[in-house]
Amino acid sequence: MIRKATLQDLDQLTPLFDQYLVFYKKPSDTEKHKTYLKERLENDEAIIFLAFDEDNIEKAIGFTLIYVTFSSLALNKILILNDLFVDSTIRKKGIGEQLILKTVDLAKELGSDLIRLRTAKNNITAQGLYHKMGFIRDEYLYSYDLVVK
Repeated sequence: MIRKATLQDLDQLTPLFDQYLVFYKKPSDTEKHKTYLKERLENDEAIIFLAFDEDNIEKAIGFTLIYVTFSSLALNKILILNDLFVDSTIRKKGIGEQLILKTVDLAKELGSDLIRLRTAKNNITAQGLYHKMGFIRDEYLYSYDLVVK
């Protein structure tokens, strides 16, 4: 089962989010991560879908965190699928695919025709899923970041 997360889900969402950030070489800090998620939900700044174990609907096993923004080139809303994570003990069972499909449904609901994501170059497993789901790696535009201190 997949559903939109609420503030009541923070205790289940936070450990998954923490594992996700550790995967990307960020330090584990569940209190900081819980605060971040709480602020996003309270301020309606993100949409989070939670996947639950079908044998134990009380246990969250994956999530996707989506930001809605706009694109001047598309002249439309776009969805940034910023974070996608499935518990390592339950991968390869279609949960990531289901979370992406839920994101596609959201895009349609909001009238958006573009979902954008970024992933690590060495995250071959995720890249395989994204290709399977129809995502096309951008060979035209480069992505740049500026760290402001």
